[in-house]
Amino acid sequence: MPLPLTAVLVAFGAIALLAILVVDDITQTKHAVRRVYPILGRFRYLVEKVGPELRQYIVTSDLEERPFTRSQRAWVYQTAKGVNSAIGFGTQHDVWKAGEYHFLPSPFATLFEEAPYDPYLPVIGPDRPRPYQVTSRINVAPMSFGALSASAVRALSHGAKEAAIYVNTGEGGLSPYHLEGGCDIVFQIGPAKYGVRKPDGSLDLDRLRAIGAIEQVRAVEVKLGQGAKPGKGGLLPGEKVTEEIAAIRGIPEGQASISPNRFREFRTVPELMDFLRLVKDTVPVPVGVKLAVGDGALIDEIAAFMAEHGIGPDYISVDGAEGGTGAAPVSLADHMGLPLHDAIVTVDNALRRHGVRDRVVVIAAGRVITGAHAAYAIALGADLVNVARGFMLSMGCIQALKCHTNECPTGVATQSKWRQRGLVPAEKAPRVANYARAVQEDLMTVVRAVGLVSASQLRREHVEVVVEAGRKMRASDLYPYPPEVMAIGTAAIDPDPIGEYAGIDAAG
Repeated sequence: MPLPLTAVLVAFGAIALLAILVVDDITQTKHAVRRVYPILGRFRYLVEKVGPELRQYIVTSDLEERPFTRSQRAWVYQTAKGVNSAIGFGTQHDVWKAGEYHFLPSPFATLFEEAPYDPYLPVIGPDRPRPYQVTSRINVAPMSFGALSASAVRALSHGAKEAAIYVNTGEGGLSPYHLEGGCDIVFQIGPAKYGVRKPDGSLDLDRLRAIGAIEQVRAVEVKLGQGAKPGKGGLLPGEKVTEEIAAIRGIPEGQASISPNRFREFRTVPELMDFLRLVKDTVPVPVGVKLAVGDGALIDEIAAFMAEHGIGPDYISVDGAEGGTGAAPVSLADHMGLPLHDAIVTVDNALRRHGVRDRVVVIAAGRVITGAHAAYAIALGADLVNVARGFMLSMGCIQALKCHTNECPTGVATQSKWRQRGLVPAEKAPRVANYARAVQEDLMTVVRAVGLVSASQLRREHVEVVVEAGRKMRASDLYPYPPEVMAIGTAAIDPDPIGEYAGIDAAG
């Protein structure tokens, strides 16, 4: 029996509607999930819309997920899109939970017009032939092309240029996508020396010299370790090693790219300093190190060596144990290295103890995505903050936790051409810039509330930390400055520890 005409028309209408929706999803450029998963992707936004009501009675709260809670991710999404990120009804945080920190507000807060932007930003390597005057305290942390897609790197490059921040290449080499947007670049050298290696794995000084001569390259970073996997080299699965990535890194296509877990060139502090001297003799830009802090004695030895011999890194990037990674062994990610706050204090105190704090810019990284996170890191002793996963979220990352599988559903951390097409750099670059500006303004909001004009004035005594339910301590008591520094007065704990601030207009 033939179907009634009405049923046929309804069926054709439904098919036509689905086809229209598929075409609309695939061709629109704002939502990565819909471009990669037409029709199905729409359900994500539906569930997201009714999610708060469902979660309130059925599933998790906005403060339970890790590594970033739903409320933290929502703040990034909102600021990246330029929509209202304020909350209503008050904080959801348990203010007496151990580990919570609270800045001490001033009854005489700084007016916005008195400090619309941070007037004091550090110069990295003031004695180098090409010193680097940074233009933001918030910048993009190391993330390699290979771990990230080309689309993601392009969005970061263009967005960073718009927001006047730098992008750290990560250890995967310098790609054309890093340079495309015109942003400042920090070039990282890992133990595998991707992009500056000879066939035998040694450092190619000619290639390094050529990279150091690029105007956009403002600093070189020697990677000693990573917070998420100290003692483990970088790992890029074979399915992510495309022909293009293999050419940039100087490795075989399709084979897993595993970095050595340390540089073969050195294994002592004096040998490390010799290597840094070699790099400094090759490039005109500042040279720093990135490390995961373990035994504080090593940091103390580095600081003592600098004090005695007058040579050392122009900056130290401190990567906390809670930092992110594309792929890491569980044991290292969960149980190795100092958390960021302890690590910052260890480095800052060692440099102060040996009288070399004014020579070194300290950069903090590790689960920092809001201005309050950045403010606390700076109060403990950092000068700048690097952010990685916050910028991934700003480009559409949904914390699917699939970075290591090449199946990132939003095109951020994959080499799959189909999934990459979900991320349109022209759409995401403005979100990168919006988020960067939002974190900077969020940081300055804290600074003004404390009654200061610059984040460089934040100190440990401006913060109280909950150590157990019902008991708080000043951060300056929980993390005391070195006694020998305290004994000579507060001038040694200068609120502007880097002596080469240029007082630039960071907003313009």
